Amino acid sequence: MSVEYIYPGSSSFSVGDTPFGTYDSDSEFQADAPKIANWCAKRLGYPIQNVELVDESLFACFEEATAEYAAQVNQFNIRNNLDTLKGNPTGTNYSGKLVQGSNLPDLVAISDAYGTLAGVGGNTDIKSGSIDLVAGKQNYDLDILFANVSESGNRIDVTTVFHEATPAVNRFFDPYSVSGQGTLNLIDEFGFGSFSPAAQFVLMPIFEDVLRMQAIEFNDTIRKSAHSFNIVNNKLQIFPIPTTAGKLWFEYFVRDEFIQNSTSVTSDVVSDYSNVGYDFIPYTSINDVGKQWIRKYSLALAKELLGAIREKYSSVPIPGSEISLDGAALRAEAQTEKDALIEQLRENLEELSRKNQFEIRNNESNYQQEMLRKVPLTIYTG
Repeated sequence: MSVEYIYPGSSSFSVGDTPFGTYDSDSEFQADAPKIANWCAKRLGYPIQNVELVDESLFACFEEATAEYAAQVNQFNIRNNLDTLKGNPTGTNYSGKLVQGSNLPDLVAISDAYGTLAGVGGNTDIKSGSIDLVAGKQNYDLDILFANVSESGNRIDVTTVFHEATPAVNRFFDPYSVSGQGTLNLIDEFGFGSFSPAAQFVLMPIFEDVLRMQAIEFNDTIRKSAHSFNIVNNKLQIFPIPTTAGKLWFEYFVRDEFIQNSTSVTSDVVSDYSNVGYDFIPYTSINDVGKQWIRKYSLALAKELLGAIREKYSSVPIPGSEISLDGAALRAEAQTEKDALIEQLRENLEELSRKNQFEIRNNESNYQQEMLRKVPLTIYTG
């Protein structure tokens, strides 16, 4: 008496045999699908043991395993390349493509804000303004005197206040003084000869000039009330107290303009994990290492599916006894195999990340330098 097995065997694959049809048009996927189905069935015990699956069920496991492999690889590539791809137009598929670049443009864009604060450029204009100094008045509110009038009440941040004493070098190099140590020493040497009458001089050491300028500045600081200021929350305090009327100039930027210019919002570009263009990897493009992983994962999925079917009926009655099915054991075994395969793939991918590659190159360089240090140096005798 012949035994009828539930699994009928698989000899061909047709477009539409998988649930999603992601790889149905791939010629290599079409050729491998029946082989994978037969292999999984035999690994599950067919034809010695009944396998309660049909070929479409195994084709679905094969499709899911291929999609899972592509998803794991693409997830790794997204994490690895997101900084480089940010700002690129969406709609490009980067699967199977080499992505090289630097996130330096992003860093430069971010640093523009620092450039504004440091006074070396940036994305916000530095403006100049002035207030009128009043004799005998030391405190000035820049918001009231300037921002409310010239910037419509918007908050301003002052970057520079031009309230300084005359530079010591200007008082040191007096073109009309030729007495004492000879203050014309450097005039001709540094191109200032046209500003003074003809005179003979001896070039003195630079440190002498530096010491003299420091003496002048220390004298202004200690013996006089040096020119300085204090500004807190745009409340400006001038030292010394002005004795005459005049203008005080300063540089500033508008706080609202700084915030707006420091924030960039761009549409239709790669922005985050959700819109990076990594499509499913074609089955044809996957190498043999990846295909072997897919075969094993297909078997684990088939085992999980068979376990779910058998677990529905934990036992089957037969005359005089009953047969216990191994559904729960199959599902537990399948889950363990799936977790191990995913972990193995992720570890292999992580070993190839940019961070690890840089560390590997650094270690190689250090090892090579250590080896070169141990090479005996040639001794030359003459």
